[in-house]
Amino acid sequence: MDGGDKRRRKVRLGDLLVQNGLISEGQLQLALDEQKRSGAKLGRAVVDMGFISEQKLLEALSRQLDIPWVDLRQFRFNEALIQRLPEALARRFRAILLVQEGDSLLVGMSDPLDLFALDELTRLLGQPVRPAVVREGDLVDCLDRFYRRSGEIAELAGQLDERLEESDFDFSGLSLDNSDAPVVRLLQMLFEDAVQMKASDIHIEPDEQVLRIRQRIDGVLNEQLIKETRIASALVMRLKIMAGLDISEKRLPQDGRFNIRVRNHSLDVRVSTMPVQFGESVVLRLLDQSAGVFRLEGTGMPAEMLARLRLLLQRPHGLVLVTGPTGSGKTTTLYAGLSELNSPEKKIITVEDPVEYRLPRVNQVQVNPKIELTFARVLRAALRQDPDIVLVGEIRDQETAEIALRAALTGHLVLSTLHTNDALTSPLRLIDMGAEPFLVANALNAVVAQRLVRRVCEHCRVEEAPGERELRWLEAIHGAPLAGRRFVRGNGCHQCHNTGYLGRIGVYELLEVDGAMAAALRRHDPQGFIDAARTQPHYRPLAASALDYALAGLTSVEEVLRVSASLSDGLVV
Repeated sequence: MDGGDKRRRKVRLGDLLVQNGLISEGQLQLALDEQKRSGAKLGRAVVDMGFISEQKLLEALSRQLDIPWVDLRQFRFNEALIQRLPEALARRFRAILLVQEGDSLLVGMSDPLDLFALDELTRLLGQPVRPAVVREGDLVDCLDRFYRRSGEIAELAGQLDERLEESDFDFSGLSLDNSDAPVVRLLQMLFEDAVQMKASDIHIEPDEQVLRIRQRIDGVLNEQLIKETRIASALVMRLKIMAGLDISEKRLPQDGRFNIRVRNHSLDVRVSTMPVQFGESVVLRLLDQSAGVFRLEGTGMPAEMLARLRLLLQRPHGLVLVTGPTGSGKTTTLYAGLSELNSPEKKIITVEDPVEYRLPRVNQVQVNPKIELTFARVLRAALRQDPDIVLVGEIRDQETAEIALRAALTGHLVLSTLHTNDALTSPLRLIDMGAEPFLVANALNAVVAQRLVRRVCEHCRVEEAPGERELRWLEAIHGAPLAGRRFVRGNGCHQCHNTGYLGRIGVYELLEVDGAMAAALRRHDPQGFIDAARTQPHYRPLAASALDYALAGLTSVEEVLRVSASLSDGLVV
C-alpha cells in the first residue's frame, strides 16, 4: 500500500534529480528553459543537453520511485498480452504491456511519472497497472515491431489479389465515367509500357503539331509522337486530379504525388507540372515501391569496396557522404545502406526532399520550405528524437552542413548526399560552404562517389578497337599501355530497342579519410588533401573504375569517356 501511495504521489522529476545530486540547480533551470522552447519532456531535455545519461536517469527513477527497470532489448514478450492495449493508446501513452502479475499488469512506460496515463490505462484495461521504467527508443522500436496490423493487411492483400485477377492494372479511386474511359485507357497503356520498359520517368510535352511522350530508360530519353494534340489537356487534367492538384490553375508550376498498381507493381508517382507555350508539360517520376528491400549487393559495387563500406556503416558515429550528379543512383545507395542498418535495436530518422521510398521502422520526414520546415530545422528536431542513425537527403547550405557534422561528432551515424563531381572534392566543398575545417576533418569518415554507366547489350555486342585519340585518353586513365586490347559496343537490336545498351551498372569510388587527409583538412590545405588521398592504397578514381568495366566487356569506351569528361581534368589521371 505504501509503495502504491509512493508511486501515485505527484513527483517532480527536476526536484528528484537535484536532490540526488544528478544535476545542479543551474542545469535544471537551463533544461526547464529548453523544455519551454521545444515542448519536449524534461527528462528528454536533460538527456539531450548532456546533463545526465539516459541510463542514469532511468536508474534514478527506478530507485527513487521503487519501480522496476526493464531492458526491453533482453525482455521476452507475450504478444497476445501486448495486443490487449490498442496501438493508438500504446503510442499515445508511450506504454507497452509486459507481464500479468496476479490481478495487475506491469506496463513499460517511457514516463512513469505521467499519473494521467497511469489512471487512464487502469480505467481502460479494467485492472490495476504498475509502471516499469524503459528506454524510450527501445519502447518505440517495440511498438513498431508488435503493432503490425497483420490481420488487416492480410484482408486487404486478399481483396487486392481478387482485383488483380480481373485485370493487371488497378486504377482505384478515380471515380471514372464513360466519357473518361479513353483517357484512362491511354494512361493505363502509358504506365504499363513504362513498367515493361523499366522507365524511371515519363515526360508529357505538348507542342504545336504533336504531343511528345518521352520515357527515360537507362538514363536516356526515348520519344514517341502522338498527332492528336487535343488529348494533352485531358491527360494533364486527369493526372492533376489523381495527384490532388488544382485543375483550374494552369499558369503556375505544381507538384504532387499519387500511388497506383500496374502489373503487380506498386508505383509511387511524383507529378511535376509546368506551363509551356502550348499547354502544360508534365513529368512523372516513377518509384517502384514493390521492388523489394534494397541491398548493397544490388548496387553492383565491387566486393572489396562493398566490404569496406559495410565496415564504415557499422561505426557508431561519423559522417558518410554519397556524392554524384542528379540521376547517378545516390538515393539507391543510401537506402540500401539504411536497409542493412534497419533493425529494432536502432532508431533511424531521415530528412528528405521528397521522401522517395517508404521504409518500415524508419521515421521519414519530408521538408517543406513553404512553412519553413527546412533541412536544418527538421535535423535539429530529429536529434532530439534519440536517433542512432540520421539520413539527411542533401547537404545544401552551411547551416545543414554544420548541424550534420556536429551530430556526427556526438554519437550519431549521419548519412547524406552532396552534389560534387567526385570523392576528392567533397570535403573541400563542405569547407567552401562555410563548415569549419576541423569539423570536417574530425567528423567525415568516408565519401562514396558514383555514376551510372549503361551496360552493353549482350544480344548485339561486337568487339571494337578504340581510335588513336581515345586510346591515349584511356591509357592516361589506366596508367599503362592498352595497345591491342579489344573493347565492346552494341550494334543495336530489338532487345535493346536499337540503342546498343540494356540496363545500367554503378561505377564507384570510395575514399576513406585517414590521419594524413584529416591533418591536411585541418590546415585547410586542398592540394595536400588530394595528394594524401591519391596515395591511399584502396583509393581508385571513378574513371579508372569505369575503365575496369570496359576492359571486362560490361560497358563501352563511349561510356568510359562520358564519365571521364564529367570529372575535372586534373583528377582524371
